Amino acid sequence: MSFENLGLSAELLRAIHDQGYTEPTPIQRKAIPVILTGRDVMAGAQTGTGKTAGFTLPLLQRLAKQPSHNGQRPVRALVLTPTRELAAQVGDSVQTYGRHTSLRSAVIFGGVKINPQIDKLRRGVDILIATPGRLLDHAGQQTVDLSQIEILVLDEADRMLDMGFIHDIRKVLALLPDNNKRQNLLFSATFSSDIKKLADRLLEHPELIEVARRNTTAEKIEQVVHPVDKRRKREMLSHMIGSQNWRQVLVFTRTKHGANRLAQQLEKDGLSASAIHGNKSQGARTRALAGFKNGEIRVLVATDIAARGLDIDQLPHVVNYELPNVPEDYVHRIGRTGRAGNEGEAISLVCVDEHKLLQDIERLLKRKIPEIVVEGYEPDPNIKAEPIQKRANGHDRKQNRKPNGNKNRVNTNKKRSVTKTRQSDTRIDAEKQSCTKATHKHKRSKQNESQSSTHRHSRVKRSKEIAALLGG
Repeated sequence: MSFENLGLSAELLRAIHDQGYTEPTPIQRKAIPVILTGRDVMAGAQTGTGKTAGFTLPLLQRLAKQPSHNGQRPVRALVLTPTRELAAQVGDSVQTYGRHTSLRSAVIFGGVKINPQIDKLRRGVDILIATPGRLLDHAGQQTVDLSQIEILVLDEADRMLDMGFIHDIRKVLALLPDNNKRQNLLFSATFSSDIKKLADRLLEHPELIEVARRNTTAEKIEQVVHPVDKRRKREMLSHMIGSQNWRQVLVFTRTKHGANRLAQQLEKDGLSASAIHGNKSQGARTRALAGFKNGEIRVLVATDIAARGLDIDQLPHVVNYELPNVPEDYVHRIGRTGRAGNEGEAISLVCVDEHKLLQDIERLLKRKIPEIVVEGYEPDPNIKAEPIQKRANGHDRKQNRKPNGNKNRVNTNKKRSVTKTRQSDTRIDAEKQSCTKATHKHKRSKQNESQSSTHRHSRVKRSKEIAALLGG
């Protein structure tokens, strides 16, 4: 089947031809005709199989068929994404495929000045691609009107409906027309069962489109696990990159601090490296990505913010320096390679602390990932597993964070000349702090012993909150 058989307009077919595409991907073949009819859609496909074009092309055609009246340009289509990088990618896709139409688009996200975005919105846009936080900033300043939205797209819908975005999504939905007065499209590479059920309640008689089993990875991605001690991970990573002459490697860590530290260590090893995460400015993130794509940067170290939406042509290697806490994020991480039918390699460096996380990932994939012990980096069987500390939202706590902020004040007071009364108070505070630490340690131990139960309770709580959002 060719794009001509999907019912797309001559303007869109011309733009597709300009990009050198001739045949639609499976998700595009199934989704485009349904979206053109105006039905709500919930679509899942493997990462790197053309999901973005799957909703961008029919969205452009539907809006172009019914231009705005009286020369006004209200925002008629809204695409919400979880990250700046994904928003920029979707914006590029809209511009690329809509170049032969009269439709205007804008991309708004945080980390950059808001005034240029306000100026563009005032001039009028048909399609708005946004991250929730910055969109609400504009709504609060009354610089955007969402009351005439005809099409809503939630890209990476599982993350958009997950706990991290649930409150912002609720506020955004309150600014839109009713569900039955707009078309709703949910696209993602992964859908957990509870999110899938809840999303069905947000949509009006949706068409469910899946071109592969849920939560699967691309078939051409070769996956392997290398068991290794935690303290030797960096050494092993440098050895693999150097000995195998890898020229472009995307490496994932679990924390922002860990990404910065690893990038600095790799630089000391003689490898050009840069870190990208949420604390970096938008300019720094853009420069790092550009350098990685053009070959100036050999190793890009990222947190999961980069896992969704990054489109790097023929990226050969993805390394999980640390496994993610959320199994679905593994699918998104390794989906940066093996895109558009190309082959790719996904390597996970797994220490004894991460065995439970690996089991969760394999349970999600319904398959065992091959394990290969690298000679010279055999793990020490005498090392005991240590718990991976987590916040409620699933991200790691900073390992250097102190459980009680009073310690620094106590240490400062010791350097000063204080009265006996103060010294007594300090000793009492120290005893209280010691008790607090002991209690914290006990609670943490209890939490680790029931880690699986905690995950289940967290999922139930998340489902209840999302159900409340959607009127359940």
